[in-house]
Amino acid sequence: MGIPLFKGTEIEHLRLAGQAAAGTLAHVAARLAPGISTADIDAWVREDTARRGGTPSQLGYHGFPATVCTSRNQVVCHGIPRADERLMPGDIINVDVTTCLNGFHGDTSATFFIGEVSAEARHVVDVARRCRDAGIAVVRHGAKLGDIGAAIEELARKEGCSVVHEFGGHGIGRQMHGPPHVPHVGKRGTGITLRSGMVLTIEPMVNQGRPDIRILPDKWTVVTEDGSLSAQFEHTVLVTREGCEVLTLGAG
Repeated sequence: MGIPLFKGTEIEHLRLAGQAAAGTLAHVAARLAPGISTADIDAWVREDTARRGGTPSQLGYHGFPATVCTSRNQVVCHGIPRADERLMPGDIINVDVTTCLNGFHGDTSATFFIGEVSAEARHVVDVARRCRDAGIAVVRHGAKLGDIGAAIEELARKEGCSVVHEFGGHGIGRQMHGPPHVPHVGKRGTGITLRSGMVLTIEPMVNQGRPDIRILPDKWTVVTEDGSLSAQFEHTVLVTREGCEVLTLGAG
């Protein structure tokens, strides 16, 4: 399958979907506090997505049972919301929202502090955010896909953190997940050439410790093998001649 190049009204639809996802994520962020359950987050995403005229892209995707991924502390990604999982002071939690609006998808996530957190937690969250931004900074027409992963990996290593290899970003548009796969590790000057009109997500998963992961028996929840903290930030971006346009601004 080829990589779609979007233009005209398609790009406007992608902007609206990205803004909807970012708005829902901001709505959730304002309500996070010790004592709430991750099932509460799922309910808020469900309600706010509907209020904006969209549907949650993640619900039912390959059997995923919720509207949002809630990945807490050592959970790298794909955490399933639960009524018995409550946020505690000192936690960090990634909330990953994907909205389908008028047949187009917007995908974004951010990692949040619950109350006062440790210096180590602050560090890994800060590094994850900066890694996402470093990856976005190299996106432009004519750049190579490997440039993104190289920029992310170089920064994480400099800061004493590691980047998960097994999961990456992806193309997005009329499908939630499509080509290309966007590795968050790599070598500059390698991979496909980015072209104006491509839309993809950049969403590095940065671990405080080693990059190794394992998947829990629920077949969804991914955790760090060494139990260290993991953080993630994600934007959906449109490749342009001048660089890129972030379609999910306002999401952290």
